[in-house]
Amino acid sequence: MTHPAQPKASHFINGEYVEDTAGTPIPVIYAATGEQIATVYAATPAIVEQALSTAKEAQKAWAKMTGTERGRILRRAADIMRERNHDLSVLETYDTGKPLQETLVADATSGADALEYFGGLAASLTGEHIPLGEDWVYTKREALGLCVGIGAWNYPTQIACWKGAPALACGNSMVFKPSETTPLCALKVAEILIEAGAPAGVFNVVQGMGEVGGALVTDPRVDKVSLTGSVPTGKKVYAAAAAGMKHVTMELGGKSPLIIFDDADVDNAVGGAINGNFYSSGQVCSNGTRVFVQKGIKEKFLARLAERTGNAIIGDPMDEATSFGPMVTENQMNIVLGYIEKGKEEGARLICGGKRADMDGYFIEPTVFADVTDDMTIAREEIFGPVMSVLDFDTEEEVVARANDTEFGLSAGVFTKDFTRAHRVIGNLEAGSCFINSYNDAPVEAPFGGVKASGVGRENSKEAIKHFSQVKSVYVRMGDVEAAF
Repeated sequence: MTHPAQPKASHFINGEYVEDTAGTPIPVIYAATGEQIATVYAATPAIVEQALSTAKEAQKAWAKMTGTERGRILRRAADIMRERNHDLSVLETYDTGKPLQETLVADATSGADALEYFGGLAASLTGEHIPLGEDWVYTKREALGLCVGIGAWNYPTQIACWKGAPALACGNSMVFKPSETTPLCALKVAEILIEAGAPAGVFNVVQGMGEVGGALVTDPRVDKVSLTGSVPTGKKVYAAAAAGMKHVTMELGGKSPLIIFDDADVDNAVGGAINGNFYSSGQVCSNGTRVFVQKGIKEKFLARLAERTGNAIIGDPMDEATSFGPMVTENQMNIVLGYIEKGKEEGARLICGGKRADMDGYFIEPTVFADVTDDMTIAREEIFGPVMSVLDFDTEEEVVARANDTEFGLSAGVFTKDFTRAHRVIGNLEAGSCFINSYNDAPVEAPFGGVKASGVGRENSKEAIKHFSQVKSVYVRMGDVEAAF
């Protein structure tokens, strides 16, 4: 009996499932139990070729459709995704281990939001008319062509839609490679797009590891690469894309600061710190993992944080009462446990958690360290797990300088009742996606992305349209042409 998570085939190309078992087998492991629930096969060179040639061919006709027609298909896909939210959420939980309580409201729903939003924008993508006396220039916004999307393992449905929806709205085609850790959900996105009326070949999914990603990124037919991943991977992919003069969007990691001033509402600040460290078991790139707390409320904050962290319900992700799930893989769990040991060795004070949970699967207790200093490993490196570092500070000027003292710049948050200070501090922080009296909200209407090593370009919002299209300008002379001879 095959597991319900097993897909019909490994790849989705030209409107249908395609299998080639000559590729390297990729086991799909359910993080809550450690059992293998499915197998897919990495794309062979023949599969990669089929996906790229199909997508290149399909793109021309897709771009010739009106934006209204393309938008209608994307909006229909959003409706189908919402109708199937329960089944898609269960698959997301199998794919990632995230609790169903979370996936029911955060994953397919945000994917549907992206399809709906960019579906709505598709008809509005116009150029401008620039009068020059008698002559004039007009501009057109055109598709880039063939785009490659490379996904991360933490939000497989959402990332496929965050990349696919704006790419398709602008008239591009896409070949999407999910993370080999979470290969299941993107296949459903591809299937739903076809059902909604997208032409075959416009959105394709191929599985594989770095080798397959490399083949896609370096292919001369590819016009654009959009990657979500770690900074080291991003640097490699960016360099490979640059060699081919391709457009890129890089949505990479961070070590983001969350600054809590003495006058903050403590419960809201604790809630923000929990959302910014323990949602998705801490496996979120924008997490505010350096929590700077002004000394006046430090002990009050820590006491309330420990109390509320104790309310986490760790267990079977398929039980909707569970609020905290496992790490995505055994390897990721071991990496995070290694960071926890470093935190203890380097002298941070363990407030709660600090070890593997006593159950099957890859569970780590939500972990909080206090008295963390800027030079500790847990305060410098992205951990990508449920480990919060709480640091003390005295003054605004000091905390801004310390918050900015990092190679990363994805997100930043401030909790304070003083709105002048809130805007002033956010204005001085080097980060792309920021929050005031909140943390980790990511509506599709708002641009998302980082500065410094955390990436280039933006996802979501009207900004994403600029990253999936290019402008053609046309000079129109109404009179005679003058020439030197």
